[in-house]
Amino acid sequence: MKRILTGAGILALLATGAMAENTSLTLGDQLEPPHLDPTAGAAGAIDNVVYINIYEGLTEFASDGSIIKGLAKSWDISEDGLTYTFTLQSGVKFHDGSDLTASDVVWSLNRARAEDSVNAQKGLFASIADVSAPDDTTVVVTLSAPNGSFLFNMAWGDAVILNEGDDIEALKTQPNGTGAFTFTNWVQGDSITMTRNENYWGDPAKLETVTIKYISDPTAAFNAMMSGDIDAFPTFPAPENLAQFDADPRFSVIVGSTEGETILSTNNKMPPFDNVKVREALAHAIDRNAIIDGAMFGYGTPIGSHFAPHNPAYLDLTNQSNYDPDLARQLLAEAGYPDGFTTTLKLPPPSYARRGGEIIAAQLRAVGIETEVTNLEWGQWLEEVFKGKDFGLTIVSHTEPMDIGIYANPDYYFQYDSPEFQALMEELNAATDTLTRFNLMQSAQRMIADDYVNGYLFQLAKTGVAKADIRGLWENAPTQGSNLAEVYWEH
Repeated sequence: MKRILTGAGILALLATGAMAENTSLTLGDQLEPPHLDPTAGAAGAIDNVVYINIYEGLTEFASDGSIIKGLAKSWDISEDGLTYTFTLQSGVKFHDGSDLTASDVVWSLNRARAEDSVNAQKGLFASIADVSAPDDTTVVVTLSAPNGSFLFNMAWGDAVILNEGDDIEALKTQPNGTGAFTFTNWVQGDSITMTRNENYWGDPAKLETVTIKYISDPTAAFNAMMSGDIDAFPTFPAPENLAQFDADPRFSVIVGSTEGETILSTNNKMPPFDNVKVREALAHAIDRNAIIDGAMFGYGTPIGSHFAPHNPAYLDLTNQSNYDPDLARQLLAEAGYPDGFTTTLKLPPPSYARRGGEIIAAQLRAVGIETEVTNLEWGQWLEEVFKGKDFGLTIVSHTEPMDIGIYANPDYYFQYDSPEFQALMEELNAATDTLTRFNLMQSAQRMIADDYVNGYLFQLAKTGVAKADIRGLWENAPTQGSNLAEVYWEH
């Protein structure tokens, strides 16, 4: 309920400056990024800072998941679906003062798709055959085959546009984008600060400064919110505290959906997980609801494949991997492991992984699978698990938008190599008809569920907490990161 002030009260507040506009915001986040170049790293924590705010792409995601204009103010698509002609926004400058030209776009896309590309989502650019710049404001992208996802792909954080003249290594600690905020400072292990870009080509940010403070411990996050040190925690790491915040008029709880398929990721090339019966046994050993209740305090939607339940093409395949420990033991025996086996379970820092890992380790132990549990920091997880593929099992949320295509990459960290699935993804990429794409997406869900590639747990909920007078924070997370230029204080 809003307070009602008398005229005298208003004058008193004005006299003390209490009604002065608040133009700064301090956000909390659990995971600090390893660096700040979204085109050279897989960590979602990078996009949580730079996506839209510092770096922009030709297109971008709106808060409802739709694709909207970014650095491209318009585009034309040829009748055969092979040529996209983008016209760039006018007056766009990088934060160092240099002009954005079509040459920067050509260079950025060619770098992302190059043979030696370090882009974590290189597959987004696989259909590009050629990129050219007829003039400084026009970019022509020619595809090798029609791709119904191309504009969607260009909205990912991995597809943002960099300055051709920049030192790429330097961007990891000194990003130079075109967005509504400029990078100001990074105190390693503590915080990152951004400042409003006064020369922004589009609508300016409502806030002057945004500071993101990194608090990995859920108890510390709770204390920081309660004490007022943090203004908002867009993804609060302790869902057990949400009811307490909800009952406190100082705060608002913002619960929405994410693109985060949370999975018990399985190394498909490591014995015994190269045996589909073992992977099937693993799936039936897991009680998803116990994990959602125990690790997430009820927040999360069970999934049976790598696909978001809010997507119209979603198939509920959870019954195919229902909790059945007796069947799990039977499958293990059929696979040649009647006494079970021992493997590693390497857990990154998020609460869903650490808490979920304890529950899953107990569930697997009940069917004879012993796990050697290791808690890793985010950088360690990226090096050992994601890059090094040195793991048996791990738990992670894949928060990239509609990313089932990662299963077509045999070099991806869980190392699923299926020519049939790869062909299916090629067919999906080439399809432009809505119904055809819908059916192919459902076929893809069935295929990886049938192969029990990973243990599919739940869709991560977006559980945020903010001071009650903050507006503009995204309720849902259609991608990693959000547009902080829309956030403001209401007084």
